[in-house]
Amino acid sequence: MKRDVMAGQASEYHRGDMDIHEQVATFHLVMGITKWGSLIIAASLLFLTLWFCTPTGFFGAFITGAVVLALGIFFLRSRGDAEH
Repeated sequence: MKRDVMAGQASEYHRGDMDIHEQVATFHLVMGITKWGSLIIAASLLFLTLWFCTPTGFFGAFITGAVVLALGIFFLRSRGDAEH
């Protein structure tokens, strides 16, 4: 008898009927934090490495880090035409 109840519940499932707007929003938030956080960490590591581990100095390291940050923002920004 228990087997019949479980089989009845499984047949009530309809693929694609669940509202997933919250899951989609969470996914996009996590991907955005990952993308921008990785860029900030990479630019910061480059800046600190050049400043303290090479004779580049503060201004050379700052300019290089700023260029990498600007290029990262340019290439990682969202484009409105590319929807998946």
